[in-house]
Amino acid sequence: MIRKTFESEIQLVKDEVLLLGSMVEHAIIGSVEALKKRDLKASEKLIAEDKEINKKRFAIENQLMILIATQQPMAHDLRLLASTMEIISELERMGDYAKGIANINLRMGEEALLKPLIDIPRMAQKGADMLHRALTAFINEDVEVAKSIPVEDDEVDALYNQIYRELMMFVIQDPKTIERANWLLWVAHNLERVADRVTNICERTIFIATGEFGEIKSSDDEFWKGQKSS
Repeated sequence: MIRKTFESEIQLVKDEVLLLGSMVEHAIIGSVEALKKRDLKASEKLIAEDKEINKKRFAIENQLMILIATQQPMAHDLRLLASTMEIISELERMGDYAKGIANINLRMGEEALLKPLIDIPRMAQKGADMLHRALTAFINEDVEVAKSIPVEDDEVDALYNQIYRELMMFVIQDPKTIERANWLLWVAHNLERVADRVTNICERTIFIATGEFGEIKSSDDEFWKGQKSS
């Protein structure tokens, strides 16, 4: 009976993590969409909604601490609870990146975009898609999927490098554009960091399922095995 209650509590936590992830996905896509449309009100709304992301993260953290304190989990259960704590922290930071993009849109004010946004929305969509699948892998403890997703970080890096080259060409041709170029470069930087944190989630998923912890190479599917946990 105690075990059944514990499993029910874990499922509730997982459901809350998925909800938090959905909030973050919405923020990532919404922040870039607001920038693309130069919708300042949408950015203001997104910044306000970031407080809800923070509240959700700390609410889940509280649930986890109660479970750790009252259930005294061992082995797999302890890895799951401790790693979930790390995962919600990663999600909260992704929300901060989205808020940062919204703040950039507000700082730009009525200034026009230096160039039409093409690759930046692609980065946002790719990052949000990777995040969605990473959280599904976490819920299912799917090691193979968790190992495969970080390889796609190379695509995000390629888009970032393309954006960087294009923006530097604008600056070379007209140094007065440097501020507007920097705004878009920071947006791309935030989105690149989203993909990096997705990789962290995948590493935690592998640790939960196998007890092995290490880095996942983004260039291939090799997992650097760490010490086997008890």
